[in-house]
Amino acid sequence: MEPHRSLESLARELAAAPPSLGPVRLVAVDGHAGSGKSTFAGLLAAALGGAPVLHLDDVATHEELFAWQDRLRAQVLEPLAAGRAARWTPYDWVAREFGPPRVLEPAPVVLVEGVGAGRRALRPCLARLLWMETPRAASWGRGRLRDGGELSAFWDGWERAERAHFSHDPSRPYADTLVHQSGTGYEWTSGAGATAGTTGSLTEGDDLPRA
Repeated sequence: MEPHRSLESLARELAAAPPSLGPVRLVAVDGHAGSGKSTFAGLLAAALGGAPVLHLDDVATHEELFAWQDRLRAQVLEPLAAGRAARWTPYDWVAREFGPPRVLEPAPVVLVEGVGAGRRALRPCLARLLWMETPRAASWGRGRLRDGGELSAFWDGWERAERAHFSHDPSRPYADTLVHQSGTGYEWTSGAGATAGTTGSLTEGDDLPRA
């Protein structure tokens, strides 16, 4: 399949997808740390007319880099599945505590971006899983450069945690769309040939029902 280059065309695809979580089309943007997920999600949200974006950096903590799925389920997924506004408390990485609650309305499309957004426990709730196709070494190198030497120790721990997470619960084989960043913008490939693997084939018995 030929790669696409218009964010508006991708936005139209997502908006036309069936709801996956109550009235919401939940779209995940996953990839390695430093792969450009936040930037791409912001641009895609704008192309969607201002779709809300939930950043998993606000859900994770120092002690729970990847063990945040129960909190995300209780604060965000369950209310959205019921058609209610979600009320969640973002984590402050400087103060090392949760801040004041925020509200996330059940919009037609909601983007969730972050490492592990396409994890096994979330996939049954997703209308689409997008993977940032930036190699791990390049992503981590860009992230370290962005954050500076003072966070070198954090990155050492993060890299170990991310390796362990994706070894146990990979996202890329289940991605519906691979997103490539180039010097002139983005290209992506969607459809059955996008990745080698079966898209969205794993479920869990206690997952939220799809709409």
